[in-house]
Amino acid sequence: MAIEFQTKAPMDVRWNPEQPIEDVEEMGKPDTPPELVEEISELRRGFGKDLVLLGHHYQRDDVVRFADKRGDSLALSQYAASMQDAKFVIFLGVHFMAETADMLTDPDVPVILPDMRAGCTMADMAEIDDIEEAWEKLSELMDTETLTPITYINSTAEVKEFVGRHGGTICTSSNAKKIIRWAMEQGERIMFFPDQHLGRNTSYELGIPLEKMIVWNWQEEDELGGNTSDDIRNSRVILWHGHCSVHQHFTPAHVEHWRNTNPDVNVIVHPECSFEVVQKADYNGSTSAIINTILDAAPGTKWAVGTENHLVQRIGNEVREQGKEVFSLAPYACLCSTMFRISPWALRDSLKALQEGKFRFRITVDEETRKWSNIALERMFEITAKGNGS
Repeated sequence: MAIEFQTKAPMDVRWNPEQPIEDVEEMGKPDTPPELVEEISELRRGFGKDLVLLGHHYQRDDVVRFADKRGDSLALSQYAASMQDAKFVIFLGVHFMAETADMLTDPDVPVILPDMRAGCTMADMAEIDDIEEAWEKLSELMDTETLTPITYINSTAEVKEFVGRHGGTICTSSNAKKIIRWAMEQGERIMFFPDQHLGRNTSYELGIPLEKMIVWNWQEEDELGGNTSDDIRNSRVILWHGHCSVHQHFTPAHVEHWRNTNPDVNVIVHPECSFEVVQKADYNGSTSAIINTILDAAPGTKWAVGTENHLVQRIGNEVREQGKEVFSLAPYACLCSTMFRISPWALRDSLKALQEGKFRFRITVDEETRKWSNIALERMFEITAKGNGS
């Protein structure tokens, strides 16, 4: 079936991705009642510097408008930790982001997530029980002292603790090349979770051939994640079978469409996209790299962007006056539906509860998990600071 694209203006967004498309009558922005906006603003003003509101790049517009700081998950957590006057943190993101903020801030500073349903499907694909079971099976085939575990920042605190205890570390999409290069110097192979695509794309850029990468499918019933003993022994990278529910939507056909109909369009994608999409794109990079590349581009350039739609539209709005055109790579909205669960009403309710001395909902990481997770984080900071290439 032919793919239909809108190329004349920024793409419409289905603003509630959990609503069946056949039930959608309008494709407009959500209408937040003015009185609710004023109520939230008034509640927020009442806390002054005691409160830090963090808004992730993928957050919906009617919520992120209230953020004191916007950014990627780790940068936001670091920002919260640097705010010495803060007594409370509200994270307008998803669960693993709030966990990271809790690990980096003082234990006495409560970190609040306005809706406990705001999780991350990628993080949920790497449950600690499955990882520990896989590690035990691998220990029967090899000396796991030669296997370095790396987890993407988009993972639970328990997984971060695991890599910390086993001599591994954490990476972001910005520093993945440095981290994986370091990990390959530590032993014979690495195990990367939860996002197989970031692991594959980065490892390939570092010169590791695809045939040296295998996928450990935690859903397989056999004992070796769908692999043979020889597959594992011959591998250099063991990729966990996980992915981002947003970036998996982008396909090579989307890139080919832009190539065929708009050859002057630059295609830029996030490395959480599949290997095939990344290989066809002109550029790939982290969220901050995508933003900076487009902001620094020449006036009049056109961009088809393979990442979350709220961010794509914000970039498009920011550069429109420079004559730049920004479109979603896909012909439909690719939204982070779990982050979307944090609504203005949920934020209002968390602020009201906080005003009453209650936490709706506090995210806490226990002391032992915090200890090993922070060891993994500190290891990441040290590796990144060494500056051993991008």
